[in-house]
Amino acid sequence: MDTTHTINFIDVEHGRQSHKIYQDQTLFELECERIFARCWLFLTHECAIPNYGDFVTTRMGTDEVIVMRQKDNSIKAFLNVCRHRGARLCAVEAGNARGFACNYHGWAYGADGSLLSVPFENEIYQKRLDKCKNGLHEIGKVESYHGFVYGCFDTDAPNLKEYLGDFAWYLDLWMEAGGGIELVGPPARCFIEANWKAPSENFVGDAYHVGWTHASALRSGQSGFAGMAGNNVLPPAGAGLQVTTQHGHGIGALYDVYAGVHDNELSEELMAWGVAKEQVLKDKIGPIRARLYRSHLNGTIFPNTSFLTGSGVFKVWQPHGPKKTEVLTWAMVEKDMPPDMKERISRSVQRTFGIAGYWETEDNDNMESETHMGRGFMAGKKMLNSQMGISGDRQDPDYPGIVGDSAVGETSYRGYYRFYNALIQSSNWEEVNARSNDWVNELITARPEK
Repeated sequence: MDTTHTINFIDVEHGRQSHKIYQDQTLFELECERIFARCWLFLTHECAIPNYGDFVTTRMGTDEVIVMRQKDNSIKAFLNVCRHRGARLCAVEAGNARGFACNYHGWAYGADGSLLSVPFENEIYQKRLDKCKNGLHEIGKVESYHGFVYGCFDTDAPNLKEYLGDFAWYLDLWMEAGGGIELVGPPARCFIEANWKAPSENFVGDAYHVGWTHASALRSGQSGFAGMAGNNVLPPAGAGLQVTTQHGHGIGALYDVYAGVHDNELSEELMAWGVAKEQVLKDKIGPIRARLYRSHLNGTIFPNTSFLTGSGVFKVWQPHGPKKTEVLTWAMVEKDMPPDMKERISRSVQRTFGIAGYWETEDNDNMESETHMGRGFMAGKKMLNSQMGISGDRQDPDYPGIVGDSAVGETSYRGYYRFYNALIQSSNWEEVNARSNDWVNELITARPEK
């Protein structure tokens, strides 16, 4: 595919992106090839498929897949496509089965993807059908990280731990150090008329919008962020930071706000929970990471998995086209929390960031607006700005990756699109890695255009 027209879409040196990145159909097709067919994508959590034969159906980019627990307790994933004429094999979201049979012609497959039986096989195919070569198309790589199951089509891709890189240091402190995480499902699902990158970039590093977009919710006092209402008060110096890493993963941290967006009663209980666990974690993972555990972290694992730790929100942004995205939302709870607390967090997540959540709907208005305004002839020729804090990005001996010293900034935006650009401009992982050899210097030396 010709990539010439995409060359000027991302300006890493000056922290800018073309407004066309949300609209361009050719670019979207290139994303399917060079991002969703190349990167690690979230499939499910192990708690959703604990037993042999348990399965869920989901998407990897624009492809539907089946994710299934195997007899040996491993996990495999397959394209949800019959090998005969390409019909959908499994039409339900989740369940338990020992295999699947296609509704169209009855080809039947085992849990391991092997083709087991074909109607009238001997009479019609006369022993010329090689069932061993007609099993389901298996996803090249499937790995689990602290129970979060990811898949990758590209067998030349780095393994999942290498792909996470420095970002694993931040994930480990809430995925594993605190006792482990469960996702409460099934996920809530809805569609928004927005490009998948709009919410992904928002979660990777946008605290700037909180006091303005969510002012009415904040003024109700039902949040640990209430003081930010109306953008009247910025978090003080030292109240948080932003981090970006080599493969575009990033977080924003607001220190000491473990309870996130929950109501006052639940917030008080969660703050007490976080403070108590922080004291235990100081000896286990050190005071810096223990404090991060008790902080509110907004983040994105590139390209399309996002989370809010204090608010208990886990999301996946599934692309259905350049201007249509399916949103999957789970509540995220710690395994050792009391059942009643887990239930109340789950209800709170759906009330705030679920399909009709009041935080969610406010965010979706922004995502759809920034997507569709790029359709204008002149607007599509303009560049968007992600230069907040651009001259202050640095390395820090205490924090892996590149750090921006403010809770409100766009360090993570710039890192997200630097890696995005490396992928779009490269034909394979070898080229991606070559384009990332100097990634630290690219970000640290970035400056607004004079």
